[in-house]
Amino acid sequence: MWLEIVGWTGSLLVIVSLTQARVLRFRVLNLVGSVIAAGYNAIVGIWPFAVMNGVIALINVYWLVRLQRERHDDRAYEVVEVTPDDAYLRHVLAVHADDIEGFSPGFVPRFTAAAEAGDGARAALLVVRGDETVGVVVVRGEGDGTGVVELDYVTPRFRDFTPGEFVYRRSGVFGAHGFERLLVTGERPESREYLTRVGFSRVEGGWERAVEVAA
Repeated sequence: MWLEIVGWTGSLLVIVSLTQARVLRFRVLNLVGSVIAAGYNAIVGIWPFAVMNGVIALINVYWLVRLQRERHDDRAYEVVEVTPDDAYLRHVLAVHADDIEGFSPGFVPRFTAAAEAGDGARAALLVVRGDETVGVVVVRGEGDGTGVVELDYVTPRFRDFTPGEFVYRRSGVFGAHGFERLLVTGERPESREYLTRVGFSRVEGGWERAVEVAA
């Protein structure tokens, strides 16, 4: 009886993994499920399925190692600056508008209206991995050397990673816009670890990061 429960657990995990939008979570669940399924099929002597699930487990291990290795690798991600009225940027924002609403309520319609009116006070950057856009960072200038981070968004597939960090590493982008410091407003307890990792420090009313001047 317990052996059947183990077998069904492995199958269930494989099924659940296929419903995951996040690439890392998919790989982890699929790995665990395939290992359990491989063990179960080996015990009961169904070798074709045991071998198949064993190979799937090895494939998952390969991709998990690669994903973790590339997590903070500048060679895996590229930062592309675009203008606030860029057609592709507006397309990305429109496609993910409902998801973005949960992170920054009202941002998309507010940003789109400003871009249509001609907005030179914003810096907009896309984070790409190969030919896939995985994140968007938008900073609004306040006119005193301060840039307010209006949006730091990651698509669901890469939400277990932090591709936005590549934007902040390349501070020359912000310096070229006249920004001397970046500010994230609000408490943001859910983002505390991330903001600290990318160089922000807690200040009254939010988080602040100095913009390094390019040599």
